[in-house]
Amino acid sequence: MMQLRAYSRLRVRLLGRLLREIGALRLALLAPVLLTAGGRALVLAAPHPQGQWAIPFLTFLTLAAAHRQRADLRFLFISAPYFRRWLAVEYLLLALPLAAVLAVFKDWGAALLTLVLPATAALLPAARDSRGTQHRARSLFRSEAFEWVSGLRGGGLWAWPVLLAGAVWQHGSPLGPGVALVAWLLVLLACYGTPEPVTMLVLAARAPGQFLRRRLGLGVSYAALTASPFFWLLATGPAGVGGAVAVAAFWLGLVALLMLTKYAFYPNASHIRTTQALVVGVALTLFAHPVYPVLLLVAVGGLIWQSRRRLRAVLGQTENHA
Repeated sequence: MMQLRAYSRLRVRLLGRLLREIGALRLALLAPVLLTAGGRALVLAAPHPQGQWAIPFLTFLTLAAAHRQRADLRFLFISAPYFRRWLAVEYLLLALPLAAVLAVFKDWGAALLTLVLPATAALLPAARDSRGTQHRARSLFRSEAFEWVSGLRGGGLWAWPVLLAGAVWQHGSPLGPGVALVAWLLVLLACYGTPEPVTMLVLAARAPGQFLRRRLGLGVSYAALTASPFFWLLATGPAGVGGAVAVAAFWLGLVALLMLTKYAFYPNASHIRTTQALVVGVALTLFAHPVYPVLLLVAVGGLIWQSRRRLRAVLGQTENHA
């Protein structure tokens, strides 16, 4: 118990340091948007007979992706043999508010699963290092789509068929494919939330505009390919072809914004992830307030300008050092 208290104090200190790094202004923007987006999603899903069961699985996917990318897993494995119990308690506490909301709607089974399933994420191993053999290093796909390679290793490889099975199961309702698309977007959020080393950036880039066009073209193409079954389910369901096209355009636009955010705040991972969360939160609550569509349009122009500016600065610094 004393070890658990010491670990909890350490996690609280790290959280405080992270919040200071993010800054008060960014937190003031991020917190209301995320609370609004999360609240609306819970209120829509909790009364739904099938939608309530999406909450524990989405919570598990989010925590599992974050768990596998934790930088302290190997340290904990060496220093504390029973550390997975601590992580299970931590993840249970994080899932507790969601379970409480489900309990308010008397979704007792989904509430219990929301407590049990996320805690099992502590049993997952850390994501493998990206060290490969000589023939892997020469792979064109690995060099051009390294975010996808790491994302598939981090849990996307098994999350995609699970999400597709759930979307097929709820094919008769737009909610099934829609929730699956949101969950797959969260997986991609984890893929594009980690900046690559500056050496990879320098080797791949010639000019900021050319680099961004290539990265956006490849990333959006891969995203469209993986999301095409969900778009097809929407098109053949109640949403129809028109609804599926609108959702596809909006969803792929969000993927492009996530990529622009990555390079707009490169290489600060905290700023990248919090701004990506802000973009996704605003997009999911687009019609909750009249200012949100305007804010999203401003974000598009700002991210394009800032990403080009940031890449120009990074590439200029490396050229000067060279």
